[in-house]
Amino acid sequence: MARLSRFILPGEPQHVIVRGNNREPVFVTDEDCLFYLEKLADGAEKHQCDIHAYVLMTNHLHLLVTPRTEPGLGKLMQYLGRYFVQYFNYQYQRTGTLWEGRYKSTLIDSDAYLLICQRYIELNPVRAGMVDHPGKYPWSSYAANATGKAHSIVTPHGLYYALGRTHDECRKAYRELFRTRVSDNAMTEIRTATNKSWVLGNDRFREKIEGLLNRRAAPSARGGDRRSQAYRETINRD
Repeated sequence: MARLSRFILPGEPQHVIVRGNNREPVFVTDEDCLFYLEKLADGAEKHQCDIHAYVLMTNHLHLLVTPRTEPGLGKLMQYLGRYFVQYFNYQYQRTGTLWEGRYKSTLIDSDAYLLICQRYIELNPVRAGMVDHPGKYPWSSYAANATGKAHSIVTPHGLYYALGRTHDECRKAYRELFRTRVSDNAMTEIRTATNKSWVLGNDRFREKIEGLLNRRAAPSARGGDRRSQAYRETINRD
């Protein structure tokens, strides 16, 4: 069966997940993380993508990115995959596949989900029990978004700037968002849409995307494997 093309609209943000093959580590040392972030900065500029949030975990990573051109996201991910696999295989004297197939992504309804998805991404190390506060994890965008730490990668979304009249007000309001946990329902919606590569948004937003791209933006209602243990385990990853 032919693979469906991704939902891509220039100017619309995407949540992206890339996982290590068989859940094996892809970031072993600080140097690995630094190399990936260096290439992320280079690739985002080269392929005209704005990175709003990211987190590098041991065996996977998340990005919140807005491509400014239709091919931008795909070219960015190809660029990152090519350079990082070469680096990783050389560094650890290995060959073969590093990533678990293609990256997963979902096009996001900004008004409803963008800032929720940013928190979801930057809270990943907390949910994993690695730290008790996102500010203590060095390999995420939290410091850039919450404290204004100089960062060559992060480009805030317009909705971030709508949080306040000044940069300080935006950062303070952003930190306040983390006083409220991301709901279980929102996490399930984000995970399901990303893992299944459907659009993340309400009915009106999905209808808009379907009209623009002339294809379904959500699965047909049905039961089947949606109730299976394997399905539940899939959507509850990361």
